[in-house]
Amino acid sequence: MQETASILITGAGQRIGFHCVKRLVTDGYPVIISYRREHEQLEQLTQLGVTCIQADFSCERSILTFIEQVKNHTSSLRAIIHNASAWQADNEQPEQQPLSLLFHVHMLAPYMINLGCEELLRQSPIADIVHISDDVTRRGSRKRIAYSATKAGMDNMTLSFAARFAPHIKVNTIAPALIMQHPDDDEQYLQQAKNKSVMQTIPGPDVVYQSLKFLLDCPYTTGTTLTLNGGRHLL
Repeated sequence: MQETASILITGAGQRIGFHCVKRLVTDGYPVIISYRREHEQLEQLTQLGVTCIQADFSCERSILTFIEQVKNHTSSLRAIIHNASAWQADNEQPEQQPLSLLFHVHMLAPYMINLGCEELLRQSPIADIVHISDDVTRRGSRKRIAYSATKAGMDNMTLSFAARFAPHIKVNTIAPALIMQHPDDDEQYLQQAKNKSVMQTIPGPDVVYQSLKFLLDCPYTTGTTLTLNGGRHLL
């Protein structure tokens, strides 16, 4: 009996990634995740049968090591979801250049993982790659130039990989704006955030999962960016 192909999600130890993993497990998918730091939620995922691999995407060697670990855990992949991200401002750590770190996390890691795991994807009857980008790429960011630029680079890789891997592997992007609040967000900030979209709401992480499921289930969508911004572009 052939094993069910796994879904790989990077950066899924907390928040949106954590939510999507639980939903995927409920839907019957075996799941492999990467995480950078220990979180209390990891124990919950382990109990659900999720394979959790600690990985640091800040250097090429670590990315290669992670790819080999994935290959040791599964012989086929139904999908790769690139959710790992670093929300860093340009002046957040003056002693460091954020562009190098963010390039590794947002561009080099997805690039290397897509190529390194291509054969695992081809072992599945249908396969997908989904890059989780950011709505900020529409207009850039004065405070997060490196973040916005590297997320935009991820968007462009969607086009190239979609052309390269078609027709067997579909490759798409999800570009969310603010999806869920942080514990330390005050009411004034939350109201300002709501006012940035015509939908006037912070929807919660399930909208990302709904979008992800659409892309996994739709056989005729590739090379596309699915925007989740509540109509921010209309204001």
